Amino acid sequence: MDLFEHEARELFEKHGVPVPRGRVAADPAAARSAAAALGGPVVVKAQVKTGGRGKAGGVRVVRTADDAEQAADDILGMDIKGHTVHRVLVTEASEIADEYYLSFLLDRAGRTFLAMASAEGGMEIEEVAATRPDALVRVPVDPLAGVDAAAVAAVFPADVRAEVAGVVERLWEVFTAEDCTLVEVNPLALTATGIVALDGKITLDDNAAFRRSSSFGTAADGDPLEREAHAKGLNYVKLDGDIGVIGNGAGLVMSTLDVVAAAAADAGARGPANFLDIGGGASAQVMVDGLTVVLGDPQVRSVFVNVFGGITACDAVATGIVRSLEILGPRATKPLVVRLDGNNVTEGRRILADAAHPLVTVVATMDDAAREAAKLAMAEV
Repeated sequence: MDLFEHEARELFEKHGVPVPRGRVAADPAAARSAAAALGGPVVVKAQVKTGGRGKAGGVRVVRTADDAEQAADDILGMDIKGHTVHRVLVTEASEIADEYYLSFLLDRAGRTFLAMASAEGGMEIEEVAATRPDALVRVPVDPLAGVDAAAVAAVFPADVRAEVAGVVERLWEVFTAEDCTLVEVNPLALTATGIVALDGKITLDDNAAFRRSSSFGTAADGDPLEREAHAKGLNYVKLDGDIGVIGNGAGLVMSTLDVVAAAAADAGARGPANFLDIGGGASAQVMVDGLTVVLGDPQVRSVFVNVFGGITACDAVATGIVRSLEILGPRATKPLVVRLDGNNVTEGRRILADAAHPLVTVVATMDDAAREAAKLAMAEV
């Protein structure tokens, strides 16, 4: 589960990671009160679980409490990449002398934990990794031995290494004590008062939820499609693209996301709009629920259903697709590209052919289906 920035700050403070003073506000008046209590210039920041807040106008630096109230009024209710802003975080502004990057994450490929650090923070770390790979230090972390803070801090300027090393140790404590799969600070800033985490991102391991004492979020928080999918028992994650993706099995869905991303780049589309795994033994009703959620996403222009029939038989999936379109009726307006293979594939294709729904295109291979979905997404522009 991804946390909002203000929730990440809560965990940072709990474990002694320095952060600027701040308060959460759900309305403009509360933002004004927060700014008045903090005094001086403040930063008003949209609380959404996605990037690009600054570019979307969701982060404002203001000088007065009146300006903070106006900024909150502008930001609250804003749509940022499909996420509606319900709260803002008001923090004291900092005089920044330098910006760094620091994170811990689960390295699934290396089957270990990984610390990443760069003296060039405040920007997209992917850009730093691509253009100046030597500026990004990667340090494997033994889960039993713990982090070598000095090795991680070595990438930073000599005069701040000791202080940064202390923050590294406390962030590692956050990562392990709170059962995280990601802890990221960008920027970790050098200010007049020392090293401060000006922004934070945390992803909690849902498998450890049973032993976690802290609870985060409310019914109004997060993406509404994710809430709807969760209520239906679906393994769904909202992404920023325009091609809906449904598959059976996490490995197949991850492969499908990669193929869709490549096809979208060639066609000029934005890429996958979601991750949705209907599971290895999904029923027709699960397909109905999944398509209802994906087709309900206003960003989706086309949908790629990629199923390899094993436990899930292709005829059950095809029946679910037909039933979904019947239930949705005129609300179903987006084209579906379906690739079926495996158990009962002939019957599944026959069901779709007999239904002859104008929105459904059956394609034999995964690559060709991804290209067709990308082409249809662009045709919907």
